[in-house]
Amino acid sequence: MDELIKENQLLKEKISELEDKLKKYTNGDNHKNYYTKNKDKVIEKSSNYLKKLKEENPDKIREYAKRAYEKRKEKLKQEKEILNI
Repeated sequence: MDELIKENQLLKEKISELEDKLKKYTNGDNHKNYYTKNKDKVIEKSSNYLKKLKEENPDKIREYAKRAYEKRKEKLKQEKEILNI
């Protein structure tokens, strides 16, 4: 029984340690800082990507637009359900 308790405690410590490491990558402000500092570069890259995609594969843009529309529609539906409840 003592072995299980010790193993459980070790695993809990390891989980907390891994969660701390994960926070470094997920909750940091580094990604926000990058986009604020390099806003023009990011916008330029994305517009170039869309232009390239429009020439090479216009069906992909339609797919993206459709997916975005479906997500917006689903989000509005969920908000209405929340308000009705």
